[in-house]
Amino acid sequence: MKKGFILLSTLLCVSFTINAQQWQSLFNGKDLKGWKPLNGHAKFEAVNGMIVGTTVLNEPNSFLATENNYGDFIAEMEFKLDDIMNSGIQFRSESKEDYKNGRVHGYQYEIDPSPRAWTAGIYDEARRDWLYPMDYNPVVKSSFKLHEWNKVRIECIGTSIRTFLNGQPAADLVDDMTPKGFIALQVHQINKAEEVGRKIYWRNIRIQTTNLKPSPIANIFTVNLLPNNISPQEKQHGITLLFDGKTTNGWHSPNKTTFPDKGWQVKDGTLTIAQSQAPGAGGGDILSDKKYHAFILQFEFKLTEGANSGVKYFVSENKGQQTVGLEYQILDDEKHPDAKMGSIGNRTLASLYDLIPSVKEPRARRKIGEWNRGMVVVYPDGKIEHFLNGWKMLEYQRGTQYYYALVAKSKYADIPNFGMVNEGSILLQDHGNEVAFRSIKIQELK
Repeated sequence: MKKGFILLSTLLCVSFTINAQQWQSLFNGKDLKGWKPLNGHAKFEAVNGMIVGTTVLNEPNSFLATENNYGDFIAEMEFKLDDIMNSGIQFRSESKEDYKNGRVHGYQYEIDPSPRAWTAGIYDEARRDWLYPMDYNPVVKSSFKLHEWNKVRIECIGTSIRTFLNGQPAADLVDDMTPKGFIALQVHQINKAEEVGRKIYWRNIRIQTTNLKPSPIANIFTVNLLPNNISPQEKQHGITLLFDGKTTNGWHSPNKTTFPDKGWQVKDGTLTIAQSQAPGAGGGDILSDKKYHAFILQFEFKLTEGANSGVKYFVSENKGQQTVGLEYQILDDEKHPDAKMGSIGNRTLASLYDLIPSVKEPRARRKIGEWNRGMVVVYPDGKIEHFLNGWKMLEYQRGTQYYYALVAKSKYADIPNFGMVNEGSILLQDHGNEVAFRSIKIQELK
């Protein structure tokens, strides 16, 4: 009996030791061995078991990076701010001479104490801008604590990238652009003398690289940047593809049961409307077979120069009448004349066409020929939001006095009950210009 107890105790100790050894410290608590500075010359030092970063005037973004690179890992650490200052934690990041002269670029766990409160969002430093802003998961905004220690957790396993703030699931990203890179601590550039000397503190920096066990799937929004792909977490949340990347299944011409026999083409995972040589010569609009009431509609689109299109929702089919609905405007604002028509910019990219203009956020716009991420969120209570490349561009409420006033001043003024049907189809517009779509997916809300 005694032998058995000793053996069991030994096995338990071995098991505990193996589990404990999964965590490796990235900071020895004494000096910056294993780390290297990159880009700017903000101050980094080891003090009392912490890494302390201090702002320096007119220096570019400064980074203290691990000498080793990491692919799949789970990392944890704590940080504390003594004042309002922007910072971040790079991961799967790189610095190469052939990319912007060595500029650090890659995924960043944002540290943002401003009123915007996007801490734990995922930013793509010096590359694609915001991938997962915290407007996608606003309940986490209140988790950040100024002047107190905050706990960070980052899980990177394959194409799944997830962040946590003080134990709360924050961001959920699926992406494959950079599978491996260093981890780095950032001190953001400052240009005001009164911001000199502000400090950020990091401690308990550790990592796991083997026997990784991800946290359970959380009920938060997922950004999936893999074309025409549904991730396991999206599948669990009931998200489905409206375009499978291969066929035209699920779509039809207005007031028909078939798909257009010209104009539209499925090629290389995209659903593309070709440039028409004359008005009415294209394939025409296409509608989803299914109708929707409350939903999150995501889609990617790529414009050609001077192109015009749109994604309409709450569309009803009425024989002999024009097919209309609320429209997320898709437009080359610089080259298409429609951008200067309407009222106060309400026909520009991501606007609610001819009703509400999108915000003037230059960072939300991509160059012509690059893919954009559009999203329309329709809540069960009638509130609606438009997003573009991670930025919220507008919001409104159907059925309010303000909404009816906007319709009364628009081109839809003579259409009874415009935009107020209980459910409707999704429509992709043929406006005579070449525009490509992909990753069209929807989640119904209850």
